[in-house]
Formats: sequence, structure tokens, C-alpha cells
Amino acid sequence: MTKHPPPSPLETLVRKIGGLAEQSGIPVYAVGGYVRDRLLGIPSMEVDFVVVGAGPEFSKTAGNALGGHGFVVYEKFGTASFLLDGFKFEFVSARSESYRGDSRKPDVEKTDLATDLSRRDFTVNAMALEISDARFGEIIDPHGGREDLKKKVLRTPLDPEKTFDEDPLRMMRAARFAGQLSFSIHPSALAAMEKRRLRLEIVSQERISDELLKILSQQKPSVGFRVLKETRILEVVFPEMAAMIGVEQRDDCHHKDVFEHTLKVLDNLAGETQNPLLRFAGLVHDIGKPRVKRFVENVGWTFHNHEQAGERMLKKICARLKLPGDYQKYGGELIRLHMRPIQLISEDVTDSAIRRLLFNAGGRIDDLMTLCRADITSGNPNRVKQHMANFRFVSERMKQVEEKDKMRAFQSPVRGDEIMTLCGLAPGPIVGKIKKSLEEAILDGVIPNEHDAAYDYLLKIKDGILKNPC
Repeated sequence: MTKHPPPSPLETLVRKIGGLAEQSGIPVYAVGGYVRDRLLGIPSMEVDFVVVGAGPEFSKTAGNALGGHGFVVYEKFGTASFLLDGFKFEFVSARSESYRGDSRKPDVEKTDLATDLSRRDFTVNAMALEISDARFGEIIDPHGGREDLKKKVLRTPLDPEKTFDEDPLRMMRAARFAGQLSFSIHPSALAAMEKRRLRLEIVSQERISDELLKILSQQKPSVGFRVLKETRILEVVFPEMAAMIGVEQRDDCHHKDVFEHTLKVLDNLAGETQNPLLRFAGLVHDIGKPRVKRFVENVGWTFHNHEQAGERMLKKICARLKLPGDYQKYGGELIRLHMRPIQLISEDVTDSAIRRLLFNAGGRIDDLMTLCRADITSGNPNRVKQHMANFRFVSERMKQVEEKDKMRAFQSPVRGDEIMTLCGLAPGPIVGKIKKSLEEAILDGVIPNEHDAAYDYLLKIKDGILKNPC
């Protein structure tokens, strides 16, 4: 007799929900990503259910019976969710939804399971799973989702233009799923994405930015962004990034496209970090290059001061994308500094230059160096080897200066209250000027980064500053 492995903790909970549905006499099915990932053998942390009836009411029934918490209910949209044992369960009344005209909010109508599945984004997400005791595990697949899973293709259940018109964000979800699942997009869907791309203008910026960040978080972000490029959706949702397409930059005897270079940087970073801020910095680190591009005879294309241009652009970009403030602050700092480490490869670079980089980067120095290593995308193995050797040299110099001068998280060893007491000052700009003078002396190597040395130096300079405070 064949022994079946015991159900997983998540499957056990899904079965319990199926039992509660039977007791209530309400048809309930697991749908969408959970069914898709179950067939692919991918673990899930959340389950979506379609309730042929009142989704929010059944959610309360199931959540209360099982001891769920963190209830969230959206009566208007017929959805509700709760948390249990580290899993998220979301329930929605069987529905269809669509955007009317230029409205940014979808119209939602209750419907049956068959219509609900037909109105989903892709066939691989348009399957339902029976969760009743008698039929648990049976797949309802009216649109050939299992076959498309085998083919690794994203295809819409209905005509793709209709599917994308009903919810334009599905076009960005196609780009995301292409990378997430390593699937191709059906040619008819790709053609419809390009044709209907301007329909995304009615979608809220928050939903668009959420999809951009999800693409950025993947194991190989370049896949999704390349789909956005090929369908010209990038021109709609991130025109500054689209402006990098076709912008050549010199790489020894070769030229490389700034957009393609950026995608390589992103994939390099994805192999090193899950930090969303650092990945975003990689996405925008060369965003200023199209603005400052100049051709110099016998040299090729140059991008002088693209760091400053990119940092200035980022403020408007982050505001338009409605990203949290730390994206602009963090990204701006790394954009501004990302060329600095490679400028320190000369053996005669002073300790002062190293100190200033450590001081300016502060607690972000490790992230900055990770970005700089990811920025090495040459196709020439010898150049890559030389660049890596240069960065090892810089890293070693930084380590030596850090150990000697304690520069990480550096600030004046003589604090503001001590300066005010010694100089007889009230809080004000002059205190900041004195602190700045002490910091500059340490960065220039005039005095060591020690309290007593800084205090003695303060005694020497305070009278001169106090006489000429401006």
C-alpha cells in the first residue's frame, strides 16, 4: 500500500477551511498563485480563495473558527484577509472587475467561478483547486493553465487586449511573472502590451511603483525590465530609464548601451544583496548620463558630472513614483559617490582622500563598494580582472585608514556642548563652524581623530574664528 507524505502545515489549514466551507454550504476554492505554485512544487506563504457568495463574511467565519488574527476587510470590493501561523489567507467574492474610461478605480461585479477565472490575468493563474474533503486537490482548469505551465508561457484566458483593458496593471504583472517564473510571454500578449501600453496611465502610481519594485526584487531583474523595454511600457512608467536605451558609452575599444549596462549591474547586485534600496540605487546610478552625454573626438562619448545630474533628477523621480523618502536619500548618496572609489586606485592617493570618502559615505561605505563592484560589466575578462584588482587595492587602503583613524561613522571628537562651554557660546551657526574646522583638520591629517588632540587644536583656532565668525 502506497504511503503518502503527511500534508504540510499550510495544506492542513487549507483543508480545514474546506471543511468549514462545506459546513456553511458555501462553494469555496483556492485559486491563483497558490494553485500555480502548488503544481510547480513551489512553497507558498499565502492562499487566495474565491467564495461563490459573500467573501468577507466567510473570511470572518473561517478566521474566528481557526483563531486567525490581523483581519482586514474591504466590503466595497468583496475582499477580506487574516493571518494564521505565519500564513496569509485572502478571500474574495467571485467577481469580475474592470476600469471604465479613464477611471483610476475598477468597477467590481459579483459573478460565478467560471467568469471569475476567465477574467484573471493569465491562464497559469486562472485555475482553481477543490478544497472539500471529498474532492480535495482536483484542479478546475477551463483555459489550459496546466499545459501553459508545461510550456512555460504566459497567455491570457481571453483576448489579450480585452484582458489588459480590464486591468492595465496586468501588463506589468506579465513582465514581473516572466522574470519570477522564467516564462516567456505569448506573442499575442506581447503585441497587445505594446498596443495598449498607454492604458497604464489610468492606473494609480502606487500600484505601478509596487510592480516596479517587485521586478527589482527578483533573482534576475533584467528579465522584467527588458520586457518593459520591448513593449515600450518603460516609456510610460519610467521614461528616465527608457532614455538610457541606445545611449552608448565607451568601454576601451568597444561601446555599450547604458540601458543594457544598467541591467547587468542589477543582475550583479541581485547576486549580492536583497537590500531594495541598494538595488534601486543600481537601477538609477547612471540615470543622469543621457542628460550630460557629449561626444569628444578620439575619445568617444563622455558623461562628465553624470553623478550630480543623476542626483538632481532623483528627487523628481522619487516624488513622481511616490517612493518613501529613504529611496531618494539613500539613492542620491550612492549616485553622487559611485565614481569616487575608482578614482582612488593610484598608489599616491593620500590618506586624506580616503578619509573623505569614508566620511562622506558614512555607514553606507560597504553598500557603495558593493555597487561599484557590480558596476564592472566589461565583456573583456582581462579588464574585469584588472578592475577587481583595483577595487581590492582601494578596499585595503580604506581598511588601513579606517583602522588607523577610526573613520567609520565619524564625527568631531569634541562635541557641541563642550565647544560652547569652552568658547562661551550659545547654540548657533558659529558652533557648527568650529566643529566643521575640527572635522576638516582630522580629514586633512593635521590632527589625529582623538579627543585630546582635537581639544588642543580647538584652543589654538578658537580665538581666530571668534574674531572673524563669517
